[in-house]
Amino acid sequence: MCGFPTPTDTVTPRQPRGQERVITANRQTSWAFSDAYVAEDEALRWARDRAGEAGLRSVSPGTGAALRLLAASVDAKAVAEIGTGCGVSGIHLLHGMRPDGVLTTVDQEPEHQQSARQAFREAGFAGNRARFIPGPALDVLPRLADSGYDLVFCDGDRQEYQDYLAESLRLLRPGGLVAFEGVFANGRTVDSGPQPTEVLRLRELVRTVRESQELVSSLLPVGDGLLCAVKR
Repeated sequence: MCGFPTPTDTVTPRQPRGQERVITANRQTSWAFSDAYVAEDEALRWARDRAGEAGLRSVSPGTGAALRLLAASVDAKAVAEIGTGCGVSGIHLLHGMRPDGVLTTVDQEPEHQQSARQAFREAGFAGNRARFIPGPALDVLPRLADSGYDLVFCDGDRQEYQDYLAESLRLLRPGGLVAFEGVFANGRTVDSGPQPTEVLRLRELVRTVRESQELVSSLLPVGDGLLCAVKR
C-alpha cells in the first residue's frame, strides 16, 4: 500500500483540548458544492458533450477549477498537457495561463484534437495559444525542451504515469508544477482488496511523489483525485 488509510483503519483528527469535533454538513454535499463552485460556460459544455459522445472521460468542474488556479499560481506561460481529449482540461488551463501563454497538448487521437481545437475557438482563444501534437506521449515528450515548462498536466495512460513523472521533472523549470488526474481510481487506490496493475502503479506513483526530495506535494480531493507537486 502507499500509506493511505484502509477501510479498517480508524483515523481520528487531532482536536484542541477541551473542544469537540463539529460536523456541519455531509461531506458528499460539500464536494458537490465545491464541484459546482466555478460555473462552466457554453464552450466547456460543448467540449464535455463531444467527449461524452466519444466515450472519453473529462476532468470534473472542480478539477478544472483547480487547474485554472494552479496555472495562475505559477504564472504559466508554457504548459504541457498529456491527454488532449476534447479540450475540457485545456480550456481550464488556458483560462489560468498568461494571455501570451501557449498550451502544448499531446494525444494519440487526432480527431479528438480537432474537437479540442474547435472548443478552444468557441472559448475565444486565438489559434496560436495552443500547439497540438498527435502521437503517443512517451514518443512526444522526449522531444520537448528541458526546463521549458511552468506546468505539466498528466491525464493519459495511468500505467505510464511513473514515466510521465520522470519526463515532467526534466521538462519543468524550478518552481514548476506537475499534476496527475485520476489518482483515486474511483476509490480503488485506497481499497485493501486485490487491484489491477493500473491501481498498483497509481499507488506507486503517489508514494514516489510523496517521498521525493525534489518535490513538494499535495493530494487534492477534487474529481477523481488530483496529485500535485512543485519541483524544488
